[in-house]
Amino acid sequence: MLQRPEQHEYAPYYGTYIQLVPEGNLIQLLDDQLDAALALLSGLSEEEAAYRYAPGKWSIKEVIGHITDTERIMAYRLLRIARGDTTELPGFDQDIYISGASFDQCSLPFLLEDLTVVRRATLTLVKGLSEEAWRRQGVASSSPFTARALACVISGHELHHLKVLQERYGLK
Repeated sequence: MLQRPEQHEYAPYYGTYIQLVPEGNLIQLLDDQLDAALALLSGLSEEEAAYRYAPGKWSIKEVIGHITDTERIMAYRLLRIARGDTTELPGFDQDIYISGASFDQCSLPFLLEDLTVVRRATLTLVKGLSEEAWRRQGVASSSPFTARALACVISGHELHHLKVLQERYGLK
């Protein structure tokens, strides 16, 4: 069982996400989250997946793409830090990633397959980490991070957006 990271293991900004992650087996939680996300999203029509709850807000398809892109980036950071790479890793602007993508032109099944493949890759990565690797520290977005903090960010970030999809987009 992976313990929740301490506050010095991540930037304060990410505390919101990390606090959403329940205590327990993080690897099992990441696996279960995928099932929950697919259950929430797979029944939508293409029209429903294009829904925006207000002008200028992301569509459901864009939220799915954002979750997937962010997980890719966080898993890449996790890999580098877990392997002992101390190169400072740059931040990223989520709005540039959304505007640079064409998520609304992708089919919902494609976006859900992409989300699934990325999560499965994250799971195989974290399942192979040693206790030492989980605690290795690096720098990303000008802040210290441990591998375990990044794994919690992946989980908490998705939990945050699934909650937004339920509360603001009316998904049940």
